[in-house]
Amino acid sequence: MSLSFRRLLAQSTLVVAGAVSIGSAFAEVVVIAPVAPPAPRYEPVPPPRVGFAWDAGHWNWEGRYVWVPGHWIEARPGARWAAGRWEEFRGQYRYVPGHWI
Repeated sequence: MSLSFRRLLAQSTLVVAGAVSIGSAFAEVVVIAPVAPPAPRYEPVPPPRVGFAWDAGHWNWEGRYVWVPGHWIEARPGARWAAGRWEEFRGQYRYVPGHWI
């Protein structure tokens, strides 16, 4: 094997390892609150928009609950939007963000 090929192989390995470590740096943030969220606020759902899904408003924990209003998100062909929700978790509450399924 030539020296330049080995060097190229070593550099490629470092690039791949760096990409893997960067990808894991963007892991999902888990939000845990000590108390249950308030009841959801009523928000009228707007008429459907072609190519978009409605993401309903929800409570977000920021040291206290703060309302995040609903908004449109671009639809993914062949996927269905699962709304975010709060779940009881070990005596606290964990937010599971909305996602495509």
